[in-house]
Amino acid sequence: MTSPSPRPTPGPLSVRTITPEEHLAFIRQQRSASFLQTPAWARVKNEWGAESLGWYDGGDALVGAALVLYRQLPRLKRYLAYLPEGPLVDWESDELGDWLAPMTRHLAEAGAFGVRMGPPVVTRRWSAADVKKGVADEGIRRLTEIAPTERSQTGARVVSQLRDLGWVPQTAEGGFAAGQPQYNFQVPLSGRTEDDVLKGMNQQWRRNIKKAAKEGVEVTRVAADDLGPALEEFHALYAHTAERDHFTPRPLGYFRTMFDALGAEEPDRIRLYLARHEGDLVAATVWVRVGGHTWYSYGASSTEKRDVRGSNAAQWAMIQDSLAAGADTYDLRGITDTLDADDPHVGLIQFKVGTGGEAVEYAGEWDLPLRPLLYKAFDLYMKRRG
Repeated sequence: MTSPSPRPTPGPLSVRTITPEEHLAFIRQQRSASFLQTPAWARVKNEWGAESLGWYDGGDALVGAALVLYRQLPRLKRYLAYLPEGPLVDWESDELGDWLAPMTRHLAEAGAFGVRMGPPVVTRRWSAADVKKGVADEGIRRLTEIAPTERSQTGARVVSQLRDLGWVPQTAEGGFAAGQPQYNFQVPLSGRTEDDVLKGMNQQWRRNIKKAAKEGVEVTRVAADDLGPALEEFHALYAHTAERDHFTPRPLGYFRTMFDALGAEEPDRIRLYLARHEGDLVAATVWVRVGGHTWYSYGASSTEKRDVRGSNAAQWAMIQDSLAAGADTYDLRGITDTLDADDPHVGLIQFKVGTGGEAVEYAGEWDLPLRPLLYKAFDLYMKRRG
């Protein structure tokens, strides 16, 4: 795939606060935008301050937008301004400074001592087959040790420009609790049928989908405005999964807020999928859609009846619905970059690789310290919090 040539900036740009309605109207014009950049996400992250920003060209046309979350420094009215998987600007521009400078000026005036953003820009891709070979090869420990199937010229240019502009890349294991994964696993859907996607899966995945159907697993789709007791069922299974897999679960209230906020923004923004076998809930997942991009956001599964393959059935239902919605990409979200067979995280990669998609590296998160001493103090504070 050849990256397009750099484009010039469309005239002098200015940045100012916009309404959630203006922000959402801009999102609706995009084929792909992260749900973390929607106005509704500000309601989900209600412990943060929030602002919608708009970029305007010389003709006063809205040409970019962002959701900014503000985390306050303890006891001071100074903030870290965080743009998760954003902003939504022209990342193919060969003059990124023209886009980022007015943003940082605005944020500094709002009291930000530093800015963190996650450009929605892909830098490299690896095929499922190559990832599978890497896991099997004892000499390979990291995804980055495998030659990628694609290197993005746009991604390389963005990384180079950010370094030149003084932005600092953050490590994936950094101490900032809100950080987003740099490596995701995605299934391309454009121009593909259900049969095409099934053929792209490995034999185990196809077998598991067939077994779930044969065993009588039924998947129910629940919209945000019709949750009833379904969310409580999901959360109970999710808490069980957290205990089994040793991670800290989010409270039920978080999911209530997430479904209320995203569901109110668009009628088909978020859904809950429940997979049952003979009345028993065996798997549950959360699906999110913005334009042509759909995500597997959260998942849970029972320890009992794992052999009926409820998780595969729920995933297949979400992929089918993504295809029916005309999505370009089904995104299984984060993976680590480890391919070490002894690493406990490799099981998640192997599960996702079975879908036949591709591992995708993004440019990652970048910081711009505006007040270096306050920025350093905040960084130490967040690291102590773990």
